[in-house]
Amino acid sequence: MPPLPMTHPHKTIVFDLDGTLVDSLPDIISSFQYGFTSLGLPAPTDAEVRPLIGHPLEDMYAHFAPAHAASLCTVYREHYARNFVNRSRPYPGVVELLRTLRERGYSLAIATTKRTDMARRFVEALGLMPAVDYVQGTDGFPHKPAPDVIHRALAALGTADGLWMVGDTTHDIHAGKAAGLRTYGVTWGNHDAGTLATAAPDEIQPNLGRLLEHLPPLPRRGPPA
Repeated sequence: MPPLPMTHPHKTIVFDLDGTLVDSLPDIISSFQYGFTSLGLPAPTDAEVRPLIGHPLEDMYAHFAPAHAASLCTVYREHYARNFVNRSRPYPGVVELLRTLRERGYSLAIATTKRTDMARRFVEALGLMPAVDYVQGTDGFPHKPAPDVIHRALAALGTADGLWMVGDTTHDIHAGKAAGLRTYGVTWGNHDAGTLATAAPDEIQPNLGRLLEHLPPLPRRGPPA
């Protein structure tokens, strides 16, 4: 991780990872299904898995096979760790957007349901680590829609305040609202516009482009008098 920057209130943007910055659903779904086939269980279809993405992994497996959830999680984590960038790529324009926001003076955090160690490996493998200031996963505390992962990301950057939470699911939107941030729902991930609308985000857009309209360059701080 790069050194943590000196931050100021209300200049941090928090992003979800999967389905928001990165098109990772094919690798997640295939690894999820692999757990079933490896244990000789019938695997759910893509359409059955997709609505559950964003929930804790244990809950996703318990939905289909509660008696095998622990074993399925173990298989998934081993398989996903070897295959997590087979098809996963940043969405178009994401790298440029993150760079532009950094140049405009904003601090950028990722707050994800992935475990922190896996999230950081993933961000590093996709070349996004230099474009963000901090990556926070969910380790032993409540998952979104609880705001805990957002609070921890903000605290790690030295502030209790942020500007926007950007995500692709209603869980992201509810978590952002609970953390006191404005919320931006992007529809190229897991939840469509109609589903996102049920959480009443401040913005629903097909991509991240409009975010830049809300975030002009911050005034540069001059030298001490």
